[in-house]
Amino acid sequence: MNFFNYYLKEEISTGVLLLFVFIARTIVYKVVQKYAKTSQIIERRTNLVIKYINILITILALITLILIWGVKAEDIFITLSSVATVIGVAMFAQWSILSNITSGIILYFSFPFKIGDIILIHDKDFPEEGEIEDIGAFHVTMKTNTGETVIYPNNLFFQKGISVIKKPLHNNEEFTD
Repeated sequence: MNFFNYYLKEEISTGVLLLFVFIARTIVYKVVQKYAKTSQIIERRTNLVIKYINILITILALITLILIWGVKAEDIFITLSSVATVIGVAMFAQWSILSNITSGIILYFSFPFKIGDIILIHDKDFPEEGEIEDIGAFHVTMKTNTGETVIYPNNLFFQKGISVIKKPLHNNEEFTD
């Protein structure tokens, strides 16, 4: 019984934090869904963005929870620096994964092109023209006029010039999986 009285402030703070996380996730879900409907964005892409934002909210909540329960700042910094070192070494070879995920989120909200659009990628050595078939978290799939399937990483769309040649006449909602 003494435990509950001794840590009452931390218990209440934890409850408020959990309520805040639930409300924040609900609001994010509704706002992104509403944005997706008004922008005619495919549901699968919407779910990816919601998942990434929920992961960010969870990480922030865990850091806040650690601070609420009084873990010393020195211990947090030592642990975080050790974890960051291991992750940094592991991700050094995989930096493009993070770059592609970030680019995928930017493409989601800026939507310069959509599934069904015919685009031209202005590459000096290998210019490509084709219809976008899928926009995923890591790459964009397009089919060329010759029937070839070409897959471009999302981060290349910020390094190359893109022209939208033709917009589709149909609604993108037909492309949901």
